[in-house]
Amino acid sequence: MACRRILVIAGSDSSGGAGLEADQKVIAAHGCYAMTATTALTAQNTLGVYDIHHAPPSFLRKQIDACIEDIGVDVVKTGMLASADAIGIVADAFQRHNISVSVVDPVMVSTSGSQLLLECAVDNLISRLLPLTTVLTPNLPEAKLILKTAGVSFNEPENVEDIVNMAKAIQRLGPKYVLLKGGHLPLTKGRLVSKGEADHDVVLNVLYGDGNVTLIETTYLKSRNTHGTGCSLASAIACNLASGMDVIKAVKSANRYVEVGIKTSKDIGKGSGPINHFHSTYILPFAPGGFIDYLLEREDVQEPWREYTEHDFVSQMADGTLPVELFKHYLIQDYLFLIHFARANALAAYKSKSIQDIGRSARQVLHLQEEIKLHIEFCKGYGLSVEDIERQEESQACTAYTRYVLDIGQSEDWLALQMALLPCLIGYGKIARRLHDDPRTKRGGSKYWKWIETYVAEDYVEAMKNGSDLIETHAARQSAARVDELAQIFIHATKMETGFWDMGAKGARAASR
Repeated sequence: MACRRILVIAGSDSSGGAGLEADQKVIAAHGCYAMTATTALTAQNTLGVYDIHHAPPSFLRKQIDACIEDIGVDVVKTGMLASADAIGIVADAFQRHNISVSVVDPVMVSTSGSQLLLECAVDNLISRLLPLTTVLTPNLPEAKLILKTAGVSFNEPENVEDIVNMAKAIQRLGPKYVLLKGGHLPLTKGRLVSKGEADHDVVLNVLYGDGNVTLIETTYLKSRNTHGTGCSLASAIACNLASGMDVIKAVKSANRYVEVGIKTSKDIGKGSGPINHFHSTYILPFAPGGFIDYLLEREDVQEPWREYTEHDFVSQMADGTLPVELFKHYLIQDYLFLIHFARANALAAYKSKSIQDIGRSARQVLHLQEEIKLHIEFCKGYGLSVEDIERQEESQACTAYTRYVLDIGQSEDWLALQMALLPCLIGYGKIARRLHDDPRTKRGGSKYWKWIETYVAEDYVEAMKNGSDLIETHAARQSAARVDELAQIFIHATKMETGFWDMGAKGARAASR
């Protein structure tokens, strides 16, 4: 998907809840790319605006040109333009750069009631910027000020028809669409203007353009956390337009986004706090490609992983002190395990949704077929024939582990099955690599050096990498809650691997009891 570029021309809110700061949060939450041209710096918080420092008009122009001439822009969103000169600079930039899609939030009065735009600048907004605007998003006080300044008479709104007529009157001043926001005018269940808080039932936003009226109704929310709602709504509309939505869909989606932002907000500051801009953004605890590293570094994974990869059975292979009879028993059970491991990979093919993933699982089964052949040859070196191996009963540890893996495969999805297989996939490779690189590991004359070399061989390392890469791709698509569930599967399978070593360390007689 192409980068969706949003240029925001607005003032900065030092408290972070409105203005450029809110805009950038919204744009990030929508997966778009934010650029900024700062019209003014404000000293403000949730209680009010204490001072405004205007950017020189020439500097504002340079900011706008620098962004558009280099990066380009898909939608321009404006907020507090602060002065008549700034409005002129923006209107001129719209024409010079042929801006075809814009969302103009005519910020004149903040949510906290502070005056942000002098009335002398409103006339410039009406005459120069509105005719170039795609979507204008005034609230009720701003709509009244626009109509009053333009010399257009209107009825003080008492019902939906009055609100619609105001939107139509503003649209005749030039913008293609007008979204008249009703947050300052809660309605009753009968869609009449509420006379008291007890009657507040719905908020109605009216979208008018192209000859059509669209009424967007939401439940009235009693919340003090509405700082920056106008900025956030306009930026969300801009992002939706950049994503290819038509105006009606873009506005409806943005309304839902802000509504949930208010519902899920947390109290910040002593006054009108900000909305929750990231309510639909899931933050994974790992970067793309870093899932397995994250998994192994989890506190609840580290101890089970250490018990598995640093087991006494492994240590005795490293120093050559492992009794041969114990290793032979392990080899027999490992052969029986590989049969079920192949079954699990065949099940993974069934669980896969794409022919590519089905093919990968099929190739893994064929790879295991060859691995089993090599395993048989390896066993011959210890005096074990296929007949000897297949006469043996599965140990309880082998049965428990393999049936757990198959049960996960039957009851859960493809990725869960891969998590149950993952300790085996990466564990042997990591164990063998550590032993291979450790100068204390016995090499010459060791009965177990060949086993170590098997799991650092190029073909196994490649198979481990391919399997890990595929898991990384799928893991990045999960929710944070699902990642925790997958980690628990991995932990249990890791403990099963430890049980397999325990079985090997006890030998055939103890395992059969």
